[in-house]
Amino acid sequence: MARAGLTPERVVRAGADLADGIGFEQVTPSELARKLGIRTASLYSHVKNAHDLKTRIALLALEELADQASAALAGRAGRDALGAFANAYRDYALQHPGRFAAAGFRLDADAAAASAGGRHSRMMRAILRGYDLTELQQTHAVRLLGSVFSGYVRLETAGGFRHSSPDSQESWTEILDALDSLLRNWPASP
Repeated sequence: MARAGLTPERVVRAGADLADGIGFEQVTPSELARKLGIRTASLYSHVKNAHDLKTRIALLALEELADQASAALAGRAGRDALGAFANAYRDYALQHPGRFAAAGFRLDADAAAASAGGRHSRMMRAILRGYDLTELQQTHAVRLLGSVFSGYVRLETAGGFRHSSPDSQESWTEILDALDSLLRNWPASP
């Protein structure tokens, strides 16, 4: 029997909060049950298993991140849009490190199709249309930008830039300017 007031949505949010506190990889049904003050068996009234819990946290994170990026992009174009999008990702990762890690969780095909992942791709392609890239070049650019944003943020949240100058914000701004320059001067395809 499910605990009164506990819903799958509350369980997933509590799991996402736990991920932000201890790291996404450390989230288990038993850890979450302990946090919620329930028996692990009771948790299975709301999620099927550990994989289902992690999938749901990933879907929540993708949705939250898409909402944040969408709000940041409103009315922007060019370098301003690129910066707003990148900063939305970075801010989300710094505020919610466990959720950000969850956003990279490998989803099965059905979960991926139902996720907000498509919104992320459409937003990035909308930004790239302002750079006069072909569709193939946009695909390469989406992969490049995703790699840079994700890689930088993962290094930053792990403390990789704390021990040297300049400040990570200064590097971030320089990187965004360099990406903008690259996107405006993308090499011609052979």
